Amino acid sequence: MKDKHWGMARSLWMYYGIPFRGARLSRFYAEFIPPGSLCFDIGAHVGSRIRAWRKLGASVVAVEPQIDFVGVLEKLYGGDSNVTVIHAALGAAAGEATLMVSERTPTVTTLSQEWIDEVRRDPSFRGVNWDSGDTVPMTTLQSLIDSYGVPAFVKLDVEGYEANVLRGLATPLPCLSFEYLPAVRHVALECVDRLTELGDYRYNWSTGESHRLERAQWCDGHAVRGFIHDLSTPAGSGDIYARLHCSA
Repeated sequence: MKDKHWGMARSLWMYYGIPFRGARLSRFYAEFIPPGSLCFDIGAHVGSRIRAWRKLGASVVAVEPQIDFVGVLEKLYGGDSNVTVIHAALGAAAGEATLMVSERTPTVTTLSQEWIDEVRRDPSFRGVNWDSGDTVPMTTLQSLIDSYGVPAFVKLDVEGYEANVLRGLATPLPCLSFEYLPAVRHVALECVDRLTELGDYRYNWSTGESHRLERAQWCDGHAVRGFIHDLSTPAGSGDIYARLHCSA
């Protein structure tokens, strides 16, 4: 219990305690999220993206599988009629799934035992432990779209389950992000493969928590695959951004 409370406090400090972080997030996402649009925050955790997107005038559907963090989201945003909080996980099909919970570092709670086995080889995960947690309802990204509409932007941060989430999608998304990690680069590559099946996308990326796009020009699938293939473990994690390409 002590580890759980410490982990929750750590998450709240990381995402709300650092000065100017919220304003920086809003400036960054303004490129993707016009006022009045709809966004999906998949793996919402403590809701830092919700805060940034609401400042931009967007409505948010936030999906979070950890019940304690659902409680945090409801306390922070439950009074906002433009925020919908859903206690669920997303995957390739509807059903149920068992969380693998890291109480001291809840940001790396996952549905993927394979992901855990692979990231244990990364020095940055030294000392991280996981235990079997709650069984949670699972739905699909397509089901969310069918219920709420096509979002302008989707953030996927589900610790190695991103490709599974995209397998539960049939509608091309205008814009989305998904995490990359060198130790499990195949997950990011699978995400690119799935998006290629859905539409003609262009890509960019942001390293760590910089919230700054690294390329002046967006690139095609071949180029982003090259970037992912060439990642070294010391490079750390980041996010790939994908934008549906509209030909003239």
